[in-house]
Amino acid sequence: MKKSILVILLCTFFFSLTPKKAFAYMVKFKEDWYKLYHVHYQQYPDDCIENIYWLEKAAQADFCNPKFADFKVTDEKQWEKYRYLFQMHINLKLIEQHLRLGRTYDKKCIYFYDAPWKDEYLRNMEKALTCYKAGLYYWQEAKVWFEKSSDAKFNFLYISEKQNWEDERERILTGELNYEKMLTREITRLEKNIAELTAMDKKY
Repeated sequence: MKKSILVILLCTFFFSLTPKKAFAYMVKFKEDWYKLYHVHYQQYPDDCIENIYWLEKAAQADFCNPKFADFKVTDEKQWEKYRYLFQMHINLKLIEQHLRLGRTYDKKCIYFYDAPWKDEYLRNMEKALTCYKAGLYYWQEAKVWFEKSSDAKFNFLYISEKQNWEDERERILTGELNYEKMLTREITRLEKNIAELTAMDKKY
């Protein structure tokens, strides 16, 4: 019995030392890049920057052949709408990531005792401002693809496999989802705070 156990353990040990085949995964198409995007429970700036990189690559990449899409494509019109929705969705996710990144550098309120650290605060606030302004760019892009996906020729065509993307399109249509309003408000507040902090004397 002891001999058998020893043989099993030795076999297991030597098997673990045996080189195993590694399979390469080529990241080429839009769908491949998008799969690399993920949201952490607690997202740090590096996580946001990583996600922005994956999403940017996804936005620029070509679509895979319809045969290999992650849902069953039945006709060209459905495939066309899917592409528009995907581009819209990617741009909305880029806005979310820039908002998350911007908020890590943002300073919501300015206090009189912030003066000794004004230079550091200003550097961070400028980073936040850059993130929010980038978000406005992606909102304009998202609206372009939203309009394409909302063309009259797609009336009564609903891609149920991509319900969350369809929901995003509907929320933009009704005005419930309006990142322009949110980002403009954040930019206005932040510019006011930057001006207030810049004018502050370092006497404290």
